[in-house]
Amino acid sequence: MRDCAFCRIVSGTLPSEKILETQNVLAFLDIAPVHYGHTLVIPKKHCENLLDLPDNLWGEMGQVCRKIARVLQKVLYARGFNVVMNNLSAAGQVVMHAHLHVIPRYTSDGLQFFPQESYHPGDMARVGQQLRQALS
Repeated sequence: MRDCAFCRIVSGTLPSEKILETQNVLAFLDIAPVHYGHTLVIPKKHCENLLDLPDNLWGEMGQVCRKIARVLQKVLYARGFNVVMNNLSAAGQVVMHAHLHVIPRYTSDGLQFFPQESYHPGDMARVGQQLRQALS
């Protein structure tokens, strides 16, 4: 897609700091990193979100994420890492081209991603049943 920033990065018409490239996947540094080394892993083919990704492409993106995570630990001494994917605008997706964030983490970085809540009594079983029923 011509107006998609990530498609323009894939085509070379928009610059990026490429880290790793396979036949179907590209990994490059995020221009607004949480920490240095924060890498985006994208399919070269335009897919809007996780639901649009073919299984084999999703698997290849996972393999690239694993390689990136290992090198973040080795080179930048990351003590851990997050792999995050925002899908659709309600979940914080800004660029509507599927992408995974591989974010290096450090013991004292203070980042927290999700506030946690509890289910009201009986709601966990009810929601579980609804989801299992929809899957069958």
